[in-house]
Amino acid sequence: MSKRKATGNGFDAPTFLESAGLAKTVLHYRPNQSIFAQGDRCTHVLYIQEGGVKLSVLSKTGREAVVAMLGPGDFFGEGCLAGQPFRIGSATAITRSRILKIQKQRMVDLLHEQLTLSDHFIAHMLSRNARIEQDLIDQLFNSSEKRLARTLLLLARYGKQVTPRQVVAKISQETLSKIVGTTRSRVNFFMKKFKRLGFIDYTSDLDAGIQINTSLLTVVLHD
Repeated sequence: MSKRKATGNGFDAPTFLESAGLAKTVLHYRPNQSIFAQGDRCTHVLYIQEGGVKLSVLSKTGREAVVAMLGPGDFFGEGCLAGQPFRIGSATAITRSRILKIQKQRMVDLLHEQLTLSDHFIAHMLSRNARIEQDLIDQLFNSSEKRLARTLLLLARYGKQVTPRQVVAKISQETLSKIVGTTRSRVNFFMKKFKRLGFIDYTSDLDAGIQINTSLLTVVLHD
């Protein structure tokens, strides 16, 4: 019989994964340290316990495109479950991160044995697919200013936070420009504008991160 482990009406994925005997497979990464590279063998699913991860792809001409920015509670590297033999992109820590590595067959067994984890994982994948569609629409129809505002709100995990302000890990304007699909100079211009309008601020320790205020949402909603 399949077992379920729930907390209230929800599912406590971190506690469950730890109780499943996976705690010893946790690795720690420094900012800008590679987690896996495009072309590496695809043997593990990964889960972010703390920190942030950038997913990117590299073209044959050497041009990098950032395809996703992930945070605590996100799975990645799940392509191995679909039979991918090699990584089709790279994963890099954007801040100090604690990552749980789950061997492919162990993840398959858990998904078959634990229905609540399976439901949680499927919901995660559906959410990721919806996010990809939203990102495509954003790239096709919105201005670079709106795309930057939306990116910052997503980094702040807007909608998952109860506070009007959230500090996100420091991220370079070069990386932001790759995510948004514009030049670094345009990102710099809009970041200065957002700061002037009080939508963002920088912490007293400039290396600590950027404070994102929910008022930044007005940029996304403005026609």
